[in-house]
Amino acid sequence: MEGMLITPKSAAEKKFLSDLFKRMGLVSTIISLEQMEDIGLSQMMHEVDKSEKTTREVIMKKLRS
Repeated sequence: MEGMLITPKSAAEKKFLSDLFKRMGLVSTIISLEQMEDIGLSQMMHEVDKSEKTTREVIMKKLRS
């Protein structure tokens, strides 16, 4: 089964959607901005071409910038 990520525009909209999902019997979870960033990073890591190799120096240079 697939899921959905919905970002409400306001606290009132968040409460409305949360109540709506509850009435419909749907499971919903509120996640933090940090968790959304982690999901995005995970998705990018999953989609990256893993066949290319790089040196430690290149990685360290990227981390420093």
